[in-house]
Amino acid sequence: RRGLKTLPLRVEKAQDSAARLAVFLEGHPKVGWVRYPGLESHPQHELCKRIFKGPGTMMSFGLKGGIEAGKTLLNNVRLCTLAVSLGGVETLIQHPASMTHAKMSPEARLKGGLTDDLVRFSVGIEEAEEIMADLAQALEKVSANKTAKGEEKKDGLDAED
Repeated sequence: RRGLKTLPLRVEKAQDSAARLAVFLEGHPKVGWVRYPGLESHPQHELCKRIFKGPGTMMSFGLKGGIEAGKTLLNNVRLCTLAVSLGGVETLIQHPASMTHAKMSPEARLKGGLTDDLVRFSVGIEEAEEIMADLAQALEKVSANKTAKGEEKKDGLDAED
């Protein structure tokens, strides 16, 4: 019951942080795309504004560099917590291709709509600047120019292409 008293404050804080983080990620050179209804670039942004009190705290984004980039990011975040389920008071992050769906073939993942670049992200109540700094330092370690075998890409293509 005590938790319900502070719920609106926690949700507002997390949503404000999520909006700032979505803008940060959308502008980052190692991020290919961001799906967050609070962004004007989201196809249902206007609908979200019309029917919800806020855009929420969940988002997904795609890392340039695919599965290896996702693994590197998750191996280097310090504040964000790795989790298989999202939603909570703390910031949680997941890379399905190397975590929850790692046993599936790349073809099966793709058929299910899970691309190797997909990162799922649930923003908590930590300070937005601290979360942003954590993501920034982890993204610095990501090479958007590696294949799944760790080889350098040539002209932006996988070595196998």
